[in-house]
Amino acid sequence: MKKVTLTAVATSLILLACNNAGDEKGKITLTNNIDSVSYAIGVNSANGLSQQFSEGNMDAYLQGFRDVLDSADLLVSTEEAQGVIQAYSQKRQMEEMAKQQQENEAMYGDVKAQGEAFLEDNKSKEGVQVTASGLQYVVLKAGTGNQPIATSNVKVHYHGTTPDGTVFDSSVDRGEPISFGLNQVIPGWTEGVQLMKEGAKYKFFIPQELAYGANPPQGGQGPIKPFMPLVFEVELIKINN
Repeated sequence: MKKVTLTAVATSLILLACNNAGDEKGKITLTNNIDSVSYAIGVNSANGLSQQFSEGNMDAYLQGFRDVLDSADLLVSTEEAQGVIQAYSQKRQMEEMAKQQQENEAMYGDVKAQGEAFLEDNKSKEGVQVTASGLQYVVLKAGTGNQPIATSNVKVHYHGTTPDGTVFDSSVDRGEPISFGLNQVIPGWTEGVQLMKEGAKYKFFIPQELAYGANPPQGGQGPIKPFMPLVFEVELIKINN
């Protein structure tokens, strides 16, 4: 299902109003190209509105449109209208996200359970340390350089796998390190790389809630499934800034 966005709802409402403004006069005749284009826009916007805002009160909607044209006293001010639509849009998005998560949990509950069992067993292995958030790591090589912060841009080599060892991404395999901001990656990376010093190499075992959770890349069609923990070997080459 498409997410309702502020722009989409507002645009659809305005365009549909143009199509309905002449309802009181009955049917219209399309006598020129502008008439046809206007009607076509009305058809398209009405179709979009019916999909994105099917629960809408059309009487209230048309009244708002006419009140603006007639310069009447508005029940919701122009300044307030934007906020009302935005609040509704955000509420719908949260509802859709919650619904999607419930569906994913029903479909991938076994993946979540297996991931939790994997991490529970792994944390008792030799050398594994666990942070307050649940992030697990092993120091493969200690570093001696500077230590990054959450906003640092870093250059790293990494090798990422699923718990069963399936490789899903690897700069090591590509033979080329990568640079990125630590505030632009999954929370497990943001937290984990800050534990390292330049020159260090760590192995991270990242719980699903610190990885992609219910929304993995490719919608779960690739190796990474919803609620799956991830394993990364990361070498911090340098802090760019």
